[in-house]
Amino acid sequence: MTYCVGMLIDSGIVMMSDTRTNAGVDNVSTFRKMFHWSVEDDRVITLLTAGNLATTQSVLSQLEERNKAPAERHNSLLEAPTMFQVATQVGKLLNDTIAAQRAEHGQEGSDKMFQASIIVAGQIKGMEPRLFLVYPEGNFIEASFDTPYFQIGETKYGRPILVRGYSRDMSFEDAIKLVLVSFDSTIKANLSVGPPLDLLVMERDNFLPVHRRRIGADDPYFRAVSVGWGEALRRAFHDLPDYEMADEHAPVP
Repeated sequence: MTYCVGMLIDSGIVMMSDTRTNAGVDNVSTFRKMFHWSVEDDRVITLLTAGNLATTQSVLSQLEERNKAPAERHNSLLEAPTMFQVATQVGKLLNDTIAAQRAEHGQEGSDKMFQASIIVAGQIKGMEPRLFLVYPEGNFIEASFDTPYFQIGETKYGRPILVRGYSRDMSFEDAIKLVLVSFDSTIKANLSVGPPLDLLVMERDNFLPVHRRRIGADDPYFRAVSVGWGEALRRAFHDLPDYEMADEHAPVP
């Protein structure tokens, strides 16, 4: 399993993914799930992947080949005229890859075995930053004021944090802090999500990532956020009004 978040704010886009692909008592594997391309003064594009690793790696390999091969430049993310076309290309390639793997394995493969989903984000010069969630079927939805962030993978544990803490006018620093709390809550609740975490920040009208780093489990800031959030929750819990139990002899309505 995995956990990835793409968040659209007024200043740009914040992207974060974990790197865990397998977790057991004596077998923990990691693999990169964040990929990005930049063309100076023209575009910046980032993808986050979740789901079947063979599917997502096949999609990424084909995208890389299109970027490199002159005959395929018309299908390259580096030549697409809009971010909508970028999402369309990624969606078609994802759906085609899943269909090909299902056909190759025949009855041995279930419908869910090869499933994957991808968050696509970026900006092309002269246009707005855009954020998309691409489904295994190849269709996609775009972030808006109603849905300003997307999650893929193990989403349920970190979502309440984003719902309560998100503000479209927040700074990059606050957005990163919010996403880290969301990841910390997910990591605490699910062994299949874990560090190191990959972080990338795309600033509006800047076509190179303005901030990019890998955050390990022993990162001082991440540890401070984790410990601070836990203590803040305990304080908030104790500050809530006490529940008063009814008279134990009173009739139950």
